[in-house]
Amino acid sequence: MAPVRGAKKRKRPEKPVPAPAPRLPLPPLPGGSDWWGVFYRRVAGHSSFPREYQTIESVLRMSRKTFDYICSLVKKDLTTKTYGFRNFRFGDKTILDVEDQVAVALMRLTTGESLQNIGAWFSMNHSAISNITWRFIESMEERAICHLKWPSAEEMATIKARFEKIYGLPNCCGAIDTTHILMCSSNQPNSKVWLDNENKNSMVLQAVVDTDMRFRDIVSGWPGSMDDSCILRTSGLYRLCEKGVRLDGQMQLPGGSAVREYIVGDSSYPLLPWLMTPYQGQGLPAAKAEFNKRHTAATKVVQIALATLKGRWRVIQGELWRPDKHRLPRIIFVCCLITNIIIDMEGTPSKEMLVSGNHDQGYKQQFSNVADDNAVKQRDDLSQHVTDGE
Repeated sequence: MAPVRGAKKRKRPEKPVPAPAPRLPLPPLPGGSDWWGVFYRRVAGHSSFPREYQTIESVLRMSRKTFDYICSLVKKDLTTKTYGFRNFRFGDKTILDVEDQVAVALMRLTTGESLQNIGAWFSMNHSAISNITWRFIESMEERAICHLKWPSAEEMATIKARFEKIYGLPNCCGAIDTTHILMCSSNQPNSKVWLDNENKNSMVLQAVVDTDMRFRDIVSGWPGSMDDSCILRTSGLYRLCEKGVRLDGQMQLPGGSAVREYIVGDSSYPLLPWLMTPYQGQGLPAAKAEFNKRHTAATKVVQIALATLKGRWRVIQGELWRPDKHRLPRIIFVCCLITNIIIDMEGTPSKEMLVSGNHDQGYKQQFSNVADDNAVKQRDDLSQHVTDGE
């Protein structure tokens, strides 16, 4: 018999819902159970959590003081519209607080782990991890911009004094270099522009650092097919220096020669009045050899800074899987920003925190034969000066 339309169906008896299992209390923390310690135990207790991280400081690569400062910078931005992150599963929380969001984003940047792995640690889906990380990056771009800027006159005087004291190079204002951020291959029509001289897909980061390895000027986003000299000439740094807005200060050497403010760079750059490169060739005279020795030591500052940057922020280390080429430069920028914040809050990195070795493994040295006549004379004056000072 067909059922009568509109007739009410008999309700089946509801199955009893089992009571949730009681949560086991977390073991007590030495010195109190604040967020810092509780957070680490929660993520470290997951079976897939990397065992190389022994403490929360080793995970986030910063002190509690620095972490709290970063939270204070982004608090306003990250405490609005948090309804999208209700699938968090720490204790009885249903919405992430600022510390949790900042920790999620920092773990994504420092570990370089996939969104899926980080999501497993936090019991969140990978899209939530991605959204939190990106909101953090957007906030840091706006709130922390003061930590990555060209030195003031007072700061520059200190930087020049340190370069001269440590490396014997008067009026030196910084060191410049580039590094490649590797990306996986793509079948998109314009993908060949990202193919560099080593047949790898990459994006280039150009950086100027001071003696504390603080980033003072960066340019990122250019494809790996561009060489160092070309990237330099397309940068705002080049335009400002050529106009005399930057690195325009003069210094009189004891012999009477005037030396303009300059930065040091390797042989991939053109020799300019504001950019000193080493002498090329073998069997150099003593004065030129001595200059090269000091120049090499000074340029190691930026090489170590870039190697440490990649070591600290593993999201830009290795080969990125199909990155968003519009977002990647902003991720790189924020990694440099936070590096500066750590230096500003904690001081010059200790030797244990630095990464030595080649920051651009697999790439050959580039060479530029461009030399400005005034720059040639200035370099000769500098080489004579460092020799006379011996």
